[in-house]
Amino acid sequence: MTFSKQIQDFYFNLPKELPLPHGVEIIYPFNNVETKRVMETFFNKYYADNRPRTYLVGINPGRLGAGITGIGFADAYHLDNYCDIPNSFDKRVEISAAFMFEVIEAYGGVEKFYKDFFFTTVMPLGLLKNDKNYNYYDDPQTQKALESFIEETLLKQMSFPQAKPNIICVGQGKNLKYLKAFNDKHHCFNSIEVVPHPRWVMQYRRKEKQKYIDTYLEAFESMMKMS
Repeated sequence: MTFSKQIQDFYFNLPKELPLPHGVEIIYPFNNVETKRVMETFFNKYYADNRPRTYLVGINPGRLGAGITGIGFADAYHLDNYCDIPNSFDKRVEISAAFMFEVIEAYGGVEKFYKDFFFTTVMPLGLLKNDKNYNYYDDPQTQKALESFIEETLLKQMSFPQAKPNIICVGQGKNLKYLKAFNDKHHCFNSIEVVPHPRWVMQYRRKEKQKYIDTYLEAFESMMKMS
């Protein structure tokens, strides 16, 4: 089974509801016909093979990026203009996607990047609270409520034959802490490299953006040497 087929089976079979604390909601984009079409087009274009990939593991999908498109760190604008996947979504640029596509271009472009890497997240469904993005670790009750779901889905993704055992954590704080604890329990990663979250770079270090693009490229080079 190709990597594309496994990814699509994974996402399209995620539950629509989860037991969450009051006020925390799930973003579930997979019922949207256009989202499903874009995802099928994207994954069949870049992942219809059995090449091993290094995972870049983010936090959870955001409401303006993967919460709409279903594709990690890819908004509607960049899918249209960089991946040649036209879509009917609002072409508002999401800042994390903007940074990631600069990184992708610096690496050599979409074809090269997606042959080597795959974006996923610790929590595969996006979260909202008060109509704003919410992270799985933002309060202890939410993290506890999602614990078994995260364990099941992250282990499932790591079980794909194409998943390399060395991962890159996107986010230097709580996401890294969670993945380290997860690995202490499950021993599914041989190593965890870390890069700063693109939103943090774009909000607080934009003037130093090239420095952080280089940080990503160094992490990629390190991962490819482990191949």
